[in-house]
Amino acid sequence: MSKNESFHDLLRVPGGRVDLDEIDPEGKPGFDGDKSAGETVLEEMGPGLADLQERLFAARSAGDERRLLLVLQGMDTSGKGGVLRHTVGLVDPQGVRITSFKAPSKEELEHDFLWRIRKAVPEPGFVGVFDRSHYEDVLIGRVRELVAPEEIENRYDAINAFEQELVDDGVTIIKCMLHISADEQKKRLQARLDDPTKYWKFNPGDIDERELWPAYQRAYELAIERTNTEAAPWHVVPANRKWFRNLAVAHLLREAFEALDLEWPEPDFDIEEQKKRLDDEALIA
Repeated sequence: MSKNESFHDLLRVPGGRVDLDEIDPEGKPGFDGDKSAGETVLEEMGPGLADLQERLFAARSAGDERRLLLVLQGMDTSGKGGVLRHTVGLVDPQGVRITSFKAPSKEELEHDFLWRIRKAVPEPGFVGVFDRSHYEDVLIGRVRELVAPEEIENRYDAINAFEQELVDDGVTIIKCMLHISADEQKKRLQARLDDPTKYWKFNPGDIDERELWPAYQRAYELAIERTNTEAAPWHVVPANRKWFRNLAVAHLLREAFEALDLEWPEPDFDIEEQKKRLDDEALIA
């Protein structure tokens, strides 16, 4: 990767038509090293990421409204949980809010599809992570024909308006589609069936969804095309190599933090006066 390139630029989806078959899930754009080197780099990034996240959290004390939202989407086994453990896990959990969106509850179905999403938007100073997100409503909705095609089109527009609203309110959105191949998914599902310690991870429904692989790939392509905006662009992260997936998302996070140009907030008290008070032994009986 040259000095002028960034992971944001390398992984960002260009405007127009999207063809996931043209993006190599085995790729590792921007990185020339192997797995060992990638894992070392990720570990070395930890302190810097933690420092930047703490600056964001501290800024809220001075009224700074900014926050980050990491949106993770991908087929089953693409590694959303792995990103949470190995990448998001590098920063202080006190400043992170993770929301995993499962099938909507009866109450949630009584509201607009974005109702439950709005409730999970991170507060100022926080890093929010969506493990699956509002995009499920245009992915599963399209593939399983849960809603009419015209409603899917309306939802694309609603998502764009919602994300623009968030950006205008101080939210930096990092959208990542974790891109794996069908063969790699089969290997990961097989590994769960071969290891008793991983049985709990396996869901027979994953194979049901796998049978609809082409339909899901097309649904992803359409969703990315329709919601790949300047305010909230999409990044397709090659995810066959777990270590590269984690490293790439870490770089996207760091670049987003750095773009905020965060400074430690100035104190609203006289520092020398407080030092003097602390040194006054008369305060301690």
